[in-house]
Amino acid sequence: MAEPQTTPTRPVRFRVHRRKAGDSGGRYDSFEVQLDEQRTVLDGLVAIRKEQDPSLTFRHSCFHASCGTCGMRVNGADVLACVTKVADLGPTVTVEPLANIPLVSDLVVDMGAFYGPFSRAGRPLLRESELVPGSQRAEGIDVLTRYEDCIECGICVSACPLTGSDPRYAGPAALCAAGRVIEEPRDADRLAALRFADGSHGVWRCHVAYECTGACPSNADPGAHIMRLRRAATADRFRRWFGVGRAAR
Repeated sequence: MAEPQTTPTRPVRFRVHRRKAGDSGGRYDSFEVQLDEQRTVLDGLVAIRKEQDPSLTFRHSCFHASCGTCGMRVNGADVLACVTKVADLGPTVTVEPLANIPLVSDLVVDMGAFYGPFSRAGRPLLRESELVPGSQRAEGIDVLTRYEDCIECGICVSACPLTGSDPRYAGPAALCAAGRVIEEPRDADRLAALRFADGSHGVWRCHVAYECTGACPSNADPGAHIMRLRRAATADRFRRWFGVGRAAR
């Protein structure tokens, strides 16, 4: 019987941000992990916590870029750790928490602060899906949950150059959510979502850097949503000021 083939590994140095609640300042701890070329940053972090330092804190769940929980900064880029291969990063991998969102511990940020503006955008995080006419629910499925292309990972907020300098700015994720409400309101208040986006800290504060769109791992394209919201807000202002165009509903 042939011997099973093993994938060769190499040592990868991780430089990981550390800071616990109550600490006066942060630091970086170094770890060395043996990984093969198919392993990801998340694989490395899991190995560190399992084999070297169980106190390391970070979030993860699905391991395949669907849940958005492992968003973090890797070598200065805002990414999902679960699909970022160490083979593409060089001998040292520097891992930091997302920027522009309050830190909880090590690589964990306060996603409550991230989700806060969503309610003002008029879009709940979960909406019950309607059935297509003529279709039936599968046996044993009582409620259908509708999912969006945005996975609420926070990466766009971390990448945005404005959210770091203006904490009142609604941010690309919430504005993207408002854009989806306006485009597909269902029972939501489309006009309220538009006025939220048209506020003093809404779409007009965006500097059109498109860093949010460039970093988005699910192609939600928040930058394009913001530009469409600007057009919708301009049309709404013309309607209100000059009676031109159709009323927002």
